[in-house]
Amino acid sequence: MGTSVSVPLYQAKAEMFRVLSHPVRIRVLELLQTGPLPVRDLLAQIDIEASSLSQQLAVLRRAGVVVSFRDSGMVMYAMSTPAVADLLAAGRRILREVLTDRDGLLAQLQSSASDD
Repeated sequence: MGTSVSVPLYQAKAEMFRVLSHPVRIRVLELLQTGPLPVRDLLAQIDIEASSLSQQLAVLRRAGVVVSFRDSGMVMYAMSTPAVADLLAAGRRILREVLTDRDGLLAQLQSSASDD
């Protein structure tokens, strides 16, 4: 009987974030938030070679973040779950708060410099 080695949850999460750590993959997911799109529409909105887009879509598909299907002869892509859109929204909120805080720190630094 073989022993099953389970991957720790934190390692699985890190792998998921690694999959999401490419600007083209993030852009694809942003575009898919409005619903399924054919590859040609993704290509029209992302400045990338078709072969490179295909490679990035394959990474997202293997990770289970997107699904592909055929509709009227076109290959369509869609988010596999609304939770992906939730994650993108959380990323935007975190960025907004981090950047806002950074701007606040910058303003404090500038005002304290004038006090010298």
